[in-house]
Amino acid sequence: MKLREEQVRIPAPDCEIRSTLIRPVGDGRWPAVLFYSDIFQLTESTLRTARRLASRGFAVWVPEIYPRVLAGVALEFDDEGKAAGLAGAAATTTAQFDSDRIAVLDHLAGRPDVGELYCVGFCIGGHLAFRAALDERVAATVCFYATGLQDGKLGADADSGTLERAADVAGRMMMVFGSADPHVPAAARLQIISALYAAGSEDLELHIYAGGEHAFMRDVGARHDPALTDAALDEAVSFLTGR
Repeated sequence: MKLREEQVRIPAPDCEIRSTLIRPVGDGRWPAVLFYSDIFQLTESTLRTARRLASRGFAVWVPEIYPRVLAGVALEFDDEGKAAGLAGAAATTTAQFDSDRIAVLDHLAGRPDVGELYCVGFCIGGHLAFRAALDERVAATVCFYATGLQDGKLGADADSGTLERAADVAGRMMMVFGSADPHVPAAARLQIISALYAAGSEDLELHIYAGGEHAFMRDVGARHDPALTDAALDEAVSFLTGR
């Protein structure tokens, strides 16, 4: 499937959010995916994954997650880039992340070429995707190795209270982890899934990939596992489309 890409700037209350829209060529009304990156923002690696998802029939919206402090910046996968990404997170509050999410979802919901709304996210973006799932407009969410859910850590806030709001998840939820992820070890995964079930979540899937490290889907560096990446993306597409 051929794709088209364009840059869209979405106004938010105190900033402008640069976003990349990747969608199939041709007219039509496409289901939309709000796609949250990891701390490195809109890298080519992230955009390659977004393109793979778009090729399955989605309009994929990839916003910068640090529009106030790193607008227009895609970070390198090195120590300097990691430090800058963590600093960007530390400078952004949960309230600001939420404000940006509402702005993007409002924009999507108001477009005539957008159908059902979904969300996916990776690492910190997985945490942001979980918070997007609290919006009743989001029909299904996939969180890939979401960080900070077990202890609430998100950006500048030591405890965002995200997991405590599990009962507010409006749509279907799929959680994806690698078994060898030190940031979300087995005890943390159990805590997250238990909280969802305790909150009454019934349309919930958990996928744990044996041997998968943190960020095993990032196609740069030694952690990347192509086979697990393909399996996880296939499962995500199947889940989003309702099989």
